Amino acid sequence: MKLYELKDLFQCELSGNGEVEITGAAGLSEAGEGDITFLSDRKLLKELVGSKATAVIVKEFVEGLQKPQVKTGNPQYAYAKLLSHFYVKPQPYRGLSRKAFISESASLGENVSVYAFAYISDNARIGPGSVIYPGVFVGEGSSIGEGCLIYPNVTIREGVSIGNRVIIHPGAVIGADGFGYVFAEGAHRKIPQVGGVIIEDDVEIGANTTIDRATTSNTVIGRGTKIDNLVQIAHNVQVGSNVIFVAQIGIGGSTRIGDGVIIGGQSAIADHTNIEAGTMMAARSGALGEVKRGVYSGTPIQPHRDWLRSSVIFAKLPEMKKKLEELEKKIQSLEEKK
Repeated sequence: MKLYELKDLFQCELSGNGEVEITGAAGLSEAGEGDITFLSDRKLLKELVGSKATAVIVKEFVEGLQKPQVKTGNPQYAYAKLLSHFYVKPQPYRGLSRKAFISESASLGENVSVYAFAYISDNARIGPGSVIYPGVFVGEGSSIGEGCLIYPNVTIREGVSIGNRVIIHPGAVIGADGFGYVFAEGAHRKIPQVGGVIIEDDVEIGANTTIDRATTSNTVIGRGTKIDNLVQIAHNVQVGSNVIFVAQIGIGGSTRIGDGVIIGGQSAIADHTNIEAGTMMAARSGALGEVKRGVYSGTPIQPHRDWLRSSVIFAKLPEMKKKLEELEKKIQSLEEKK
């Protein structure tokens, strides 16, 4: 495509030769002739000057740059659109494999693809254009919306509701029993988990992530939330819209997480925690109780600025210990001279 044709993909302004041919998109260091790249930070200007990219997407035009430039409000988003344009191919319609099991009472919309060895249970519903890859299990009465991609070996238990345009990566388990037990008569007795799971529209769920069904009512994942690999979400958790969970997070039961929350990898959220909308937690954070909107780090969490100061002090502890021991020896020596 010609550079000037980008105006059809997103709002932008051009500087330089709009007739140059763009054949791909790549990062600053990987881009070659014919590629378009993007500048995310002015600190990378030196790398951009040395890049072999044919053109660059910028937030503000760079004066003196000898490359055609595309100016837009969000260069990274424009770059993402171009990656989709050049490299992401639409899912072809494959029909229904004879090697899949599809219950006679299941309901499938138009252009649904079901690959070999998938299992679609009684009264399950799959919306138009969704793709069910090999080894997927869809439980009794569960529903999957339009345009969903359910990758291989995903398990969707009974009573799960999945919205439109949801992507679930391989090995994820949606609707397993919540971890609920009561100690009685000398043993841990299972509390039946009879609730469900609701996954709203435009959610993406990473590989080997697990989202447990509620004890009663539903575990809910809000619209537009993105969940990385190896995340554990326990029963009755309520997650708002446009939340980001990075890999290896564990979230305890009945936790409530507001809209737009971002939680870094390997963090732990105790059960019955409430996290206000817009909160950010750094990697390996630990939270419990009421978490007001803010930016936090550490276990247990504290405001990020306080954590930075504490980290500086912590790093100096060996030196401080040595000085303290020296002072103790001096004091002991003075006392012995008395």
